[in-house]
Amino acid sequence: MLKKSLVLMSISAAFFAQAQDVSIIRNTADVYSNGPMVGSSKFNAMAGANGALGGDASSLLTNPAGLGVAISGEVSGTLSISGNKNKSTWAGSTIDYSKTNTDLGNIGAVMAFPLMTETGWKFINIGINYSNQSLDNYIESPGSSDVIKDFSDKTSASLAGHAYNRYGNLSKTSFGVGANYNHNLYIGAGFNFFNASIDQYDTAAFKSLSDGSLEYFDRQNTPFTERSSGFSASLGVIGKLSPNFRIGGAIETPTFWRIDRAYNFYNDPTYGDGTGGEIRDLTTPLKATVSAAFVASKNFSLNVDYTLGLTRPKYKVNSGADLELNSFFKDNYKNVSEVRIGAEYRVQQFRLRGGYSYASNPFDAMTVSQVNPDASTEDRSYNNMMLNNRNLASLGIGYDFKAFYIDASYQYITSTYSNPFLRGINTGDPATDTAYYSPYNNTTNTPGRIMSSDYFAVSEVKNNRNNFFITLGWKF
Repeated sequence: MLKKSLVLMSISAAFFAQAQDVSIIRNTADVYSNGPMVGSSKFNAMAGANGALGGDASSLLTNPAGLGVAISGEVSGTLSISGNKNKSTWAGSTIDYSKTNTDLGNIGAVMAFPLMTETGWKFINIGINYSNQSLDNYIESPGSSDVIKDFSDKTSASLAGHAYNRYGNLSKTSFGVGANYNHNLYIGAGFNFFNASIDQYDTAAFKSLSDGSLEYFDRQNTPFTERSSGFSASLGVIGKLSPNFRIGGAIETPTFWRIDRAYNFYNDPTYGDGTGGEIRDLTTPLKATVSAAFVASKNFSLNVDYTLGLTRPKYKVNSGADLELNSFFKDNYKNVSEVRIGAEYRVQQFRLRGGYSYASNPFDAMTVSQVNPDASTEDRSYNNMMLNNRNLASLGIGYDFKAFYIDASYQYITSTYSNPFLRGINTGDPATDTAYYSPYNNTTNTPGRIMSSDYFAVSEVKNNRNNFFITLGWKF
């Protein structure tokens, strides 16, 4: 099994020749523009649909006005068990990979302060919520004996495979305040602090035609690490149209990220092989959420949320690479939308919950020049390049012991996308080079070899995620 990797995507050939590392595009959309949505088991069982219901600290993930709905204090902790499985198919072969992570997924607390006044204001509540999710994702694609690379030393090798590996965590810590006016109008505000830790690799493997040995090549400027922090703010409101119907709305500012990145470089005319670093400032999309809820009684409630990204990611321009990234997102990025539906039914102390969500693909269709498993080449368009829409189904159960409660939930998430890899151009200029390099040979004191390709290979990846959550809570 390969131990390193990356996913490449396609736009114009000029962009690929100039960009330092196009994996930045995927992380921009998949990591930095999507904050963690791991809440309490109740929140997760309802697919994150609580924008017009509120009532606990997980409201800070969608609509801070939901803090004002609470009429008592509450503290909860959630254990997360997340399973990730990728099936990558190319050249008639499929490689499966599965990984399970167990972590602290969420901590939430709400302190309710009743107001003893003659005005309509009933409560001022303070909330804090910590949400955490794993970013681990490994994709290994098969090779083909017909795809041959001829090296400068007159040796030849066939493509043995490619691997993309990302691991790390993304967390969001939110502080907020919510107010209750006459049990009919709720308002709230929150401040959100993000942290991301990413280690990422991009490796191609080739098998010698002479002796069958494997040689591994790292793409220029990989592996790399990113340690990042960000900030956003949110405002929200919930109103009762009648005792049974509620509507809500919230807006979250762009997240302002500072990304500290370190990477390996190869074949520099001055420094040879070594390590470098850079700092990038990223602004992710402004988001708006509208919600509606139906509360038939204390025993049944239904909530629908719709979230839309109103802007696109944008990097502060410090180099030509930043200009290229901004140009790509301007031309190829779509406003991401997500619909979430969740319901809860109560039978005495038992709680039964379920939900569904759909998130759209953030990219338009793209055309790549690709090499096929039989070594033929062609230009082909894909409407699911690197990322695609995502479907989530969830269910859960809970029991309320009055002062204490326990909840459990399960989520099944699916997505299928096209995974481009292998393309890399040796330009001779470290600022634009995207080729692959094998390590320096300490035994023979010879530099590593260079692998360049004008074409992508494109595998199909089916991603399934099985997430389990257990929450213990105390109400006071």
